[in-house]
Amino acid sequence: MSAAPKASPCPTLQRRAEFLRVAAKGRKAPVHGLVLQALPRDDTGPARFGFTVTKKVGNAVVRNRTRRRLKEAARLLFAASPMTGVDLVLIGRDATRGRNFLDLQDDIRRAMRKVGVA
Repeated sequence: MSAAPKASPCPTLQRRAEFLRVAAKGRKAPVHGLVLQALPRDDTGPARFGFTVTKKVGNAVVRNRTRRRLKEAARLLFAASPMTGVDLVLIGRDATRGRNFLDLQDDIRRAMRKVGVA
């Protein structure tokens, strides 16, 4: 018997086309520790998340650490207050890596208010 697939704690954007759609049609909010892109959907499904870090940030180890910090900050923040009907892309910056974790969560909150989905 094969094991059942592990359920993701939050739905994620998987395909490049989904990321590009959010970038092209969504609202963008740059803050100190990250950039948030948000695109409202016409449904009441749970919010879907995408996380990305460009090669400008560093090597693969640094980019993965940066992405993990973003994922954990978002997980803790949205577990307390789940959202529906929106696609969110969090883009890590060089400052994300060294940013205090609580400040990183505040950056996400501030970006959410800027794009009008909080």
